[in-house]
Amino acid sequence: MRLSDGLLKKIRMLLAGEALTASTLNADWVDILVEEGVLVREFQKSRQRYRISDRNAFVSALEDIDERFRNVNLLTGNMESLTGRSLQAAETGDSKTVICRSCPGFPVNSYEPIACRLRGREYIVAPEPGTFTFISDWKNFQIPENVTVIGIENMENFRLIRDQRPFFDTLTGGGPILFVSRFPQSKDLREWLKEITNRYIHFGDFDLAGISIYETEFAVHIRSNNGEQQRCSMFIPCDIDERLRNGVKKRYDDQMPKYSSLSSPDPDVQRLIDLIHRHRRGYDQEGYILRHPIS
Repeated sequence: MRLSDGLLKKIRMLLAGEALTASTLNADWVDILVEEGVLVREFQKSRQRYRISDRNAFVSALEDIDERFRNVNLLTGNMESLTGRSLQAAETGDSKTVICRSCPGFPVNSYEPIACRLRGREYIVAPEPGTFTFISDWKNFQIPENVTVIGIENMENFRLIRDQRPFFDTLTGGGPILFVSRFPQSKDLREWLKEITNRYIHFGDFDLAGISIYETEFAVHIRSNNGEQQRCSMFIPCDIDERLRNGVKKRYDDQMPKYSSLSSPDPDVQRLIDLIHRHRRGYDQEGYILRHPIS
């Protein structure tokens, strides 16, 4: 984490109970704290804001991300005196003084070999069943134009793609598919999706929170301005009506206070939102994993 007086000022504002807009609080660790429930994402029309859920938990989480936050002066004063010591410690080989991301990138998976390019050289993505590949140098990872990218939120679904193949083949007509996941939580996958031109299909939970993740963390960033060339969509199975009838009511009730005004410019996604409201239930994507694996 790169410390600056501006960042420390924002952290102090959060500690004081203020909410910050997503545009002013833009860092990889934000997604991590949201996932852990330390930061709460709020929505006001089309704007996102962040607020801490618990002051002590927030301070503890900051210390886990960067040990320098154990120095209380960071949260109460300026960092002028600390910067010199941090740089000196870094130069002496204390790797824990300056924290950096040790695992950038995202995992990929596929049914069949896909000839890609990594750092300008041919790279075949062909994980054996029971494995997947992690792409660390994602900025230099390129895929063929005819490949459909399917993003999977849940790691169990991501690991067991072969057990869900009948559903995915209907989306592409049997064409090549590269499955991706944003694990660990970071913006790397989204940034890569913004750079490529391939069709992207998002597969997440069929509840209000799952749709919100798709809309705010993916679709709004990679949708084409030309509706006829839209390359970003959400995977909505043909039997979702029946699935939602047998979904989880508590999930819907718990999410309603936060996502009651959720909407989408995509007619298909909006119909899914309306369907969820009609049944007042949500459905987990793990329900689409076949319990008898197929080859």
